[in-house]
Amino acid sequence: MYLVTTTLLAKLIRLPFPDGRFWFLLGAAALVHSVCFAQSLPELAPESVFTVQAEGQNVMVRVLTRATVCPAVSWDGQAGRRMDVRAAAATPALRGDSAQKDSKVAVFDVLTCEARWPMGALRGRVAGQDVPAPRAEIKRIVLIGDTGCRMKASENAFQPCSDPVKWPFAQVAKSAAALQPDLVIHVGDIHYRESPCPAGHAGCANSSWGYGFDAWQADLFEPAKPLLAAAPWVFVRGNHESCYRAGQGWFRFVDAQPLQEERSCNDPTFDNLADYSAPYAVPLTVDTQLLVFDSSRTQGKPMTAKDVAYGKYLQQMQQVAQLARQKPENFFMSHHPLLAVAPVKDINRFKPGGTEGLQSVFSVLYPERLFPPGVSVAMHGHVHLFEAISFKSAHPLSLVLGNSGSAIEGLVPEVLPPGAKLYPGAEVEDYAARSEYGFATLDRLDPKFAGNWKLTEYSIDGVALIECVIARGKSRCSTLATLQK
Repeated sequence: MYLVTTTLLAKLIRLPFPDGRFWFLLGAAALVHSVCFAQSLPELAPESVFTVQAEGQNVMVRVLTRATVCPAVSWDGQAGRRMDVRAAAATPALRGDSAQKDSKVAVFDVLTCEARWPMGALRGRVAGQDVPAPRAEIKRIVLIGDTGCRMKASENAFQPCSDPVKWPFAQVAKSAAALQPDLVIHVGDIHYRESPCPAGHAGCANSSWGYGFDAWQADLFEPAKPLLAAAPWVFVRGNHESCYRAGQGWFRFVDAQPLQEERSCNDPTFDNLADYSAPYAVPLTVDTQLLVFDSSRTQGKPMTAKDVAYGKYLQQMQQVAQLARQKPENFFMSHHPLLAVAPVKDINRFKPGGTEGLQSVFSVLYPERLFPPGVSVAMHGHVHLFEAISFKSAHPLSLVLGNSGSAIEGLVPEVLPPGAKLYPGAEVEDYAARSEYGFATLDRLDPKFAGNWKLTEYSIDGVALIECVIARGKSRCSTLATLQK
């Protein structure tokens, strides 16, 4: 067809036509030629296709492509409809306040497209690929956090990104995908490649860096391909995704809410809006939901009423309390933990590791347990290890899930001293921890009982190492060796 239309055009150019008919026929032939030529070109394969679980029943299909237009998405074999543009390819101006002095302009040379998953649709396809479909019933959840390869000049911290043992996120994603989850939760800190690899560091040589798409591709979309294809994801925002770091990519690619210019991190003038996303709820079962909280701009030290974050978080925790009334069982998720054991160099030393900034706000509203009624489990990252901590008090079970790829920063004791407290009144009753890389799953046990789940901690190769039975905000954990006896 391309050859026929080309020949026709050549003949038309040589033929004289009166009364303007030449130009009409020439235009028609050119139109046919352009359509046929476009159809003869191979369609650009998307850089990434994945599904974001948003607020309520809203599920968003996302596609990142180097094409100039968004692809079509088809539902249940019907005719395709072109996806909407979420963010055009662009190179925003350098903010000038980046966390690292050696920052550069962030280049986003891909088009971000999205489409809402229609209620009742069972299958979606984009560019010949199946899209991860939302499950009618959530039975297994994969839990990961703090996954990117750490490259940070201010701390002279350069993880060997090309070493699959020292940066194992690709293997973690592969092992987790093999367990066939119904949902994936990332508890924050996705992007870590902030500074260029110094000369002489063979382990990170030629690694992408900065806040543009190439670094996001290297830290998330490429290594996580099998897990992105396995199930929809819930993304929790970490401090590495705050505006003065990788916030621009966060909003373009994985944030669950509609993209607005004031909430894009492109202009620091609006950071007081963009750095404090509103909390939202995601239903898991008839009686259980996730509460997603953006703690990206908290601080390690206690805050006062003069701090912008103090007022923002106080208001948002009131919103969390309202959301928690929707279901009897609530899993609260923020990147920063409130109740944790801190990593230390001496494994025999015990040190509380909760984020004092959040504690100072949450304790104003809920001095007895830090969390509103209905919150039975709190999930976090930020501390690069695994912890499951249950309390004698009414404090919710605390899970720390930050050991999925970024450099391990210390050790935690295998056993805590008698009477160990992580916060006034929060005395530990049951405790399990690992200082090595891995990931976890939550498996629903008996649907007749709210909050009955099994938590399993795995090695990077998918070997189960710790199991915890969760019920009514408490856990009982055992190592694999204990279970085999």
